[in-house]
Amino acid sequence: MTDKMSGAQHYIIGAGIAGLSAAVFLVRDAGVRGQNIHIFEKLSVTGGALDGSGNAEDGYLSRGGRMFEQNFVCTFDLLDAIPSPDDPGVSITEDIMAFNRMVPGSSDCRLVRDGKPAPDRFRLNLRVRDIFDVKRLMLHPEPSLKDITIEGWFQPRFFGSNFWVMWSTMFAFQPWHSVVEMRRYLRRFIHLFPEFTRIAGILRTRFNQYDSIIVPLVNWLREHDVKIATDTDVTDLEIAGHRSERHVCEIVTGDGDRIAVRKSDRVYMTLGSMTAGSTTGSNDTAPVLTYDAGDAWQLWRRLAGKHEGFGKPEKFCGDRIKTAWSSFTVTLDGPAFFEFMEDFTNNRTGTGGLVTFAGSGWTLSVVMFHQPHFREQKEGTYTFWGYGLRGDRQGDFVKKRMWDATGDEIISEMAGHLRLNPEQQAWFRGCRVRPCMMPLITSQFMPRKPGDRPEIRPPGSINYAVMGQYCEQDADCVFTVEYSVRSAKSAVASLNNSVMPPPPVVRSDRNPVVLARAARVLLGL
Repeated sequence: MTDKMSGAQHYIIGAGIAGLSAAVFLVRDAGVRGQNIHIFEKLSVTGGALDGSGNAEDGYLSRGGRMFEQNFVCTFDLLDAIPSPDDPGVSITEDIMAFNRMVPGSSDCRLVRDGKPAPDRFRLNLRVRDIFDVKRLMLHPEPSLKDITIEGWFQPRFFGSNFWVMWSTMFAFQPWHSVVEMRRYLRRFIHLFPEFTRIAGILRTRFNQYDSIIVPLVNWLREHDVKIATDTDVTDLEIAGHRSERHVCEIVTGDGDRIAVRKSDRVYMTLGSMTAGSTTGSNDTAPVLTYDAGDAWQLWRRLAGKHEGFGKPEKFCGDRIKTAWSSFTVTLDGPAFFEFMEDFTNNRTGTGGLVTFAGSGWTLSVVMFHQPHFREQKEGTYTFWGYGLRGDRQGDFVKKRMWDATGDEIISEMAGHLRLNPEQQAWFRGCRVRPCMMPLITSQFMPRKPGDRPEIRPPGSINYAVMGQYCEQDADCVFTVEYSVRSAKSAVASLNNSVMPPPPVVRSDRNPVVLARAARVLLGL
């Protein structure tokens, strides 16, 4: 009952990938006029976690990067509607596929140990008990796993295996995270197991994801007259009615504005944020671990405190020590380090993916991006990215936590693991290092039970829906772009009768051939 004929207004809270996707689906699939779509974003920039910023002088910055794979059907459907900025005759989806044919990913150096490629880097080193526990987890009913952690499921020796080092750093899992989410990942990505140690089958964008996805998305929306209000935070929603029939009747902004909402209007809200509270440092300063959860979390807390069906935000944002890690982006003025890494890893720049220093105190990893990684990257500059999954621990060469380390100290730690001599370390003189602390980056992985995450269409809702990383969707995996885009598609479909819901999650775990191949990999055959 909402589309171009009714004149309904559509309000979207949050301009991350979920919010932007919802706007595209409204225009493309529901036939809503852009002028009737209003996006509110607290920050001055759109894109949420899909970011990319900076310049050659101060250093470029990406807080993180999201991996794609062929079964992200909602994401590629979305991007197939958006022209590539480099060739309007080609969609972003087509550009991603073309780029990955040109720069195919297959790592020859996934793990480094003692200053050289690990001799056993292509083996998972799982014991019989570990393999049994993996298979048992995949077959175990999800509802009975509520609030169980990964370390509560597996034996202690499992966490010393190559499988765990590669798995945890590829997907950012910690032992104290939810075993439900690990189960979902095992089932969702089991078709990638044959090339797991090489990170093959993973797709990447041509540039960072802000330049490759967010910029063209926003341009497309503005060309269709969608109204995007940045620097505008929504602090509360007034919801009227009773348990079986509720509707948003007012949107309250941080400036004190109150926007009246009719029952025929629609509200799509992104609750929570995995990049809220992010802080950055420099070569000589460390980023600060903040405990400010941000307005996205305050809005969720207010709604959950007043109304049933909005879940329990504290389950996800209540322990920053367990949800934080640090990343860093390095800008160099010459190719020497990149040439060294090509020889060291036996991978052409851009084809190797994560290189993890196994056994490092910080569980440090780096990625040598295809260059240029930023669309406006200055000629002659090179950028790479890294992160420490266990920044709460002391380094091996820098005797402090990564969370307390400056950019220069992070480079020293990396150089130590690569066994770089003084002449090689001179490659980093004058480099710009932008460390970034993200206190809630893995908050969506925290142990949970049914009801802790709200349904996309909360009970009794007439005119509102929930999107993003903290709503409930069967079978799919958080910490992926696909999860956010699928939630946006589902939210739009649930409130607009003319829009088809998203297709089911591709279940490769039901394919006997895929299962047989995965079993061989787990057994080391």
